[in-house]
Amino acid sequence: MQSYYWVKTFHLLFVVAWMAAVFYLPRILVNLSETAGQLPVTERLQLMGLRLYKFGHMMFGFALILGLVLWLGYKVIPDFPTMVAPGAAGWLHAKLGLVVLLLVYYSWTGRLLKGNVRGKPLPTSRALRWFNELPLVLFIGVVWLVLAKPF
Repeated sequence: MQSYYWVKTFHLLFVVAWMAAVFYLPRILVNLSETAGQLPVTERLQLMGLRLYKFGHMMFGFALILGLVLWLGYKVIPDFPTMVAPGAAGWLHAKLGLVVLLLVYYSWTGRLLKGNVRGKPLPTSRALRWFNELPLVLFIGVVWLVLAKPF
């Protein structure tokens, strides 16, 4: 049982680290869209964004691996509990659907950043500011589903 709590602790740690990248990368894009003509600032923001994007991918990978252990670990680890009772996994499927949407969002922000590095223009800072609010709504849904397990 102790191993379950360690796996869950590190899963949450990596999820928090990934979500920090999900929340901050669009802010870097907003700043990039507002620094037109300031080459040193633009280059610094692009470098920061690329490093953050790589960091976020690593954190997502660790969170995914540990999430799979939490989900299916009982099949290979003796005395490892399952977090999903048989027949009561609807909340988990909904949560995973929202996580997939967050991953698509994160990948799209990465594409915007990489395109900007190659010289493509970004959407307006106003559009990016609105776009920046989407992951918060999705993440609230993820947290609610995990805590409430409504179905």
